[in-house]
Amino acid sequence: MTPQLQIADSLLAGASKAAGRTLDYFLRSQQESGFWWADLTADTTLESDYILLQLWLHPPVDGVWNPPTRPLIEKAVRSILERQLPDGGFNIYPKGPADISATVKAYFSLKVAGLDPNDPCLVRARECILSLGGLQAANSYVKINLNLFDLYPRDRCPSIPPEIVLFGNFIYQMSSWTRAIVIPLSIVHASNPRRPVPRGFTLEELFTDANPARLPLFGRSFTWRDVFLHLDKALKLWEKFGSKAVRRRAIRKAEQWMLERTRYTDGLAAIYPPMMYVIMAQDVLGYPPDHPDRMEAQKQFDALLVDDGRRFFFQPCYSVVWDAAIAAFALGESGEPPRDALRKCADWLLTKEVRRKGDWSVKRPKTEPSGWYFEFANEHYPDIDDTAMVLLALSRSEASSPSEQEACERRAIQWLLDMQSKDGGWAAFDVDNNWRPLSFVPFADHNAMLDPTCPDITGRVLEALCSYGHSSSHPAVRKGIEYLVRTQEADGSWYGRWGVDYIYGTFLALRGLAAAGVSDREAYVQRALEWVRSIQNFDGGWGESCESYQQGSYVAAPSTPSQTAWGVLALLAGGDTTSSTLHDGIEYLIRTQKSDGTWAEELATGTGFPQVFYLCYHLYRNSFPLMALNAFLKTKTASEDKNR
Repeated sequence: MTPQLQIADSLLAGASKAAGRTLDYFLRSQQESGFWWADLTADTTLESDYILLQLWLHPPVDGVWNPPTRPLIEKAVRSILERQLPDGGFNIYPKGPADISATVKAYFSLKVAGLDPNDPCLVRARECILSLGGLQAANSYVKINLNLFDLYPRDRCPSIPPEIVLFGNFIYQMSSWTRAIVIPLSIVHASNPRRPVPRGFTLEELFTDANPARLPLFGRSFTWRDVFLHLDKALKLWEKFGSKAVRRRAIRKAEQWMLERTRYTDGLAAIYPPMMYVIMAQDVLGYPPDHPDRMEAQKQFDALLVDDGRRFFFQPCYSVVWDAAIAAFALGESGEPPRDALRKCADWLLTKEVRRKGDWSVKRPKTEPSGWYFEFANEHYPDIDDTAMVLLALSRSEASSPSEQEACERRAIQWLLDMQSKDGGWAAFDVDNNWRPLSFVPFADHNAMLDPTCPDITGRVLEALCSYGHSSSHPAVRKGIEYLVRTQEADGSWYGRWGVDYIYGTFLALRGLAAAGVSDREAYVQRALEWVRSIQNFDGGWGESCESYQQGSYVAAPSTPSQTAWGVLALLAGGDTTSSTLHDGIEYLIRTQKSDGTWAEELATGTGFPQVFYLCYHLYRNSFPLMALNAFLKTKTASEDKNR
């Protein structure tokens, strides 16, 4: 046997053994109901906002703040301090630099919780904030939150008028998560609450001498940003002199909209920020703490807390459907899939299909409800990415009732087809949610005002559709292929909106193209492969920093298991089955696997809002490597069978 064949056999044996260990891990960790689920973690802003919410719910008495939740607040303080950087700041992704907004939030929460202003931790945080431009440099939502306690001037905060609900379908031009945040917040903002803070508390020390110039109400500028800034000034006049009857009607309609979307779900949009603002909105509307809606809102919010005696943090939401679907697909790609485990998962996934119309139906009123959401319950907001991933999982599974599975799959496929945008791509929650001027609204600096189409979701949808028999002859698939060809970056990569970043987008685009039958000899496929090879780390793995979003191009980072798996999957999808680059990637996964079949991963590889909020999916480190190993083994097995 030649050395090359020995190496190949050794690599195959190692990959097979590694995949088997991970398969055993997933079989051990499957929940009794059939799903897989791991923690979803983010940065300190969630714990900081928790302390702010406690100040809102339990205001100081005679200037002294002694809330009944003091033990939890102390835990939140410790959790925040554990993540403070040497320069005093707080970042929004592991190993990242200090972020002004996260640091201001942390400083406020630590100080209001009782940390001495002369404590070295607060002193360093204050110095960091001033070096980054002061409190004025924080984003709009930080300023709006502080304004609720009269700690930031209201005239320096963007107006969030509840009257936006009166303008027909205008709110549906915003992304689903933005409208879910903005509508309850508009109720809170309209009340101008000016809640009390502890006696003597101030944030004046965080302001720099810089004082943004006021724009005149009328000027010569006609950019969209200036238009909205002038509109904001007009709205501030409306708040003072406008019709109180119109405002009351707007608040009632906003309240109704908000309450309707807290039904059949684990909180509004089932994500942290809207859930927090719902509690605050209900409070200003006069809902007593024992009101059923108020109690339910508080219950759902508190359920996001993880406090097991060792860890204290809030999850931004639950990622259970997403985790389960990826894991099931990875297991289903095994040479001998664990059919009983997959059946249990398929049965559970079928119970999570959406059968009610949600916000998406405003633009697709005739489409039959279907699809899947991300969390345990979120009926109003199924998303395209989860739906495609669940369909892929079901394509590798057999539920207990084949007829129910087939009917469910048929509905979901049609829902996906109907949710294709005009440009040929797919977005996350909505269709044609891309009215760019909204990006210039003053409160749009969370960098996610819109939900435009993106290559990563489009690639996954193509793979899902083609797994059920669609081909490039289908108009939707053809338009999807054309979209991917058109959106490829000059260096050969594709942008990844929901995973970090270009590695993620490229692996999914290539898988979608391959599933659609695009030849791996196409120039754009070869360019993508060259790019993937060019960014491999010396250790054989792949890694990419969240800084890529800031730079608008790939920024290298230490190798991670999930991103290495994406690199391997990209190569395989592009037809590279023999290169040393591929083999080095497989060797990296084998070498870094732990004895229990899992991998360690510290860096964030998931994206919430680019440049603003990142996610650590704690199952990615295991499910994607298993997917990559199984894809590699399947390719090699197919090659051997062909050569026999």
